[in-house]
Amino acid sequence: MAKKKSKKKEKESKFAYKKKSAWDILSKNQIKNAFNFCEDYKKFLNEAKTEREAVNKISETAKLNNKKIKINRDKAVAIIVLGKKPASKGFRIVISHIDCPRLDLKQIPLYEDTSSNVALFETHYYGGIKKFHWVTIPLALHGVVIKKDGKKVKFTLGENESDPIFSVPDLLPHLSHKVQDIKKLDEAITGESLDIMVGSQPVKGDFPEKIKVSILEKLNKDYGLTEEDFISSELEAVPAYKARDMGFDRSLIGAYGQDDRACAYASLKAIMDLKNPEHTTIALFVDKEEVGSEGNTTAQVTSFLRSIIKEIDPKLDVDDAMLKSKVVSADVNAAVTPNYLDVFELKNAATLGNGVVMSKFSGHGGKYSANDASAEYVAEIKSLLIKGKIPWQTAELGKVDNGGGGTVAKYFSRLGMEVIDLGPAVMSMHSPFEITSKVDIYSTYLAYSAFLKS
Repeated sequence: MAKKKSKKKEKESKFAYKKKSAWDILSKNQIKNAFNFCEDYKKFLNEAKTEREAVNKISETAKLNNKKIKINRDKAVAIIVLGKKPASKGFRIVISHIDCPRLDLKQIPLYEDTSSNVALFETHYYGGIKKFHWVTIPLALHGVVIKKDGKKVKFTLGENESDPIFSVPDLLPHLSHKVQDIKKLDEAITGESLDIMVGSQPVKGDFPEKIKVSILEKLNKDYGLTEEDFISSELEAVPAYKARDMGFDRSLIGAYGQDDRACAYASLKAIMDLKNPEHTTIALFVDKEEVGSEGNTTAQVTSFLRSIIKEIDPKLDVDDAMLKSKVVSADVNAAVTPNYLDVFELKNAATLGNGVVMSKFSGHGGKYSANDASAEYVAEIKSLLIKGKIPWQTAELGKVDNGGGGTVAKYFSRLGMEVIDLGPAVMSMHSPFEITSKVDIYSTYLAYSAFLKS
């Protein structure tokens, strides 16, 4: 009996699918490369905390490597590498988004709270956040202000050790029982309460709002700003801390903005390393994915892509070329979180350390509002990964009817292109401190490189 059981077990393991660890697939040298790769990745995260900063960093890198770029309003950018085959044969496109959840300043943000003797900026949160994540953490201000005279003032305040930082105050536990503790988690901290403390020293004199006046005078002295200038501004409050190694073994990265700058960086590196590809390739970096890709710098702006294609070949039938094109929607998936296993369908969930995640579909409630890649295209991408010995896994976002989420994939599939989502797993997604595995980030880079060469 024992021998029969052994044979049955052997037969089952032979034909069953088993997720493989990236740590087992990658060689010692590749793991070393992964750790080295992530050193520059962390620098990118620190230097590109907003979409404008990401565009600047991506553009600088492309120019240093003599790559052709096209910028859309300083919030979206494309890198183009011409291929051996004519553009009429279609393109290879990797698209990622460079915006992240954050707190945006309102257009008239500054006010003084006379009861507490502090001045604050009012905010409006951007993207899907848990509001309680954003209280009491150190925040930096990034962005631009366009003054009355048309001059642009750039802000990056709170990143250096000598800079002041900002924060949203919270209530002490001694007094929070009736105000917060008995409420639902999403009601305990409201959107209107996410105001940032910006100062407390009043000016001398007998008049109201002396702290607000003091802040306005400081802003005018240091930056030449008036209160009206904030109306024409884009100022974002983002976590002030740096990307860091996590764990005794330093195998993980904890940082703000890894959704989706993990994919943006991996695709940037992949196209920088690309030489003489078969097909013309485009790495596209877009804005406002976290708020539904609405706006003129997003994945829905097909005129930006069409203008790129027309520059490559003015005589090209753009629609026909797009029908022949293949796309990787470079976006992350949710990593199984140890404290909350119940929300994941574990056979079809992503885990840290198992390589790049291939997501056939996204969406919610019956695959609503999703791209659903064809079996043929899934097989093609899967074969590409297997042939390249690139660690990979497949996943969906949580149990059916338990939630869900979308990516930019659907906008490109509407153009007739083959599209699939491919990116690393992220734990604590949309929090101010997201977690990834170094081998997954590196596997994502390898996957994009293999795709762009195909």
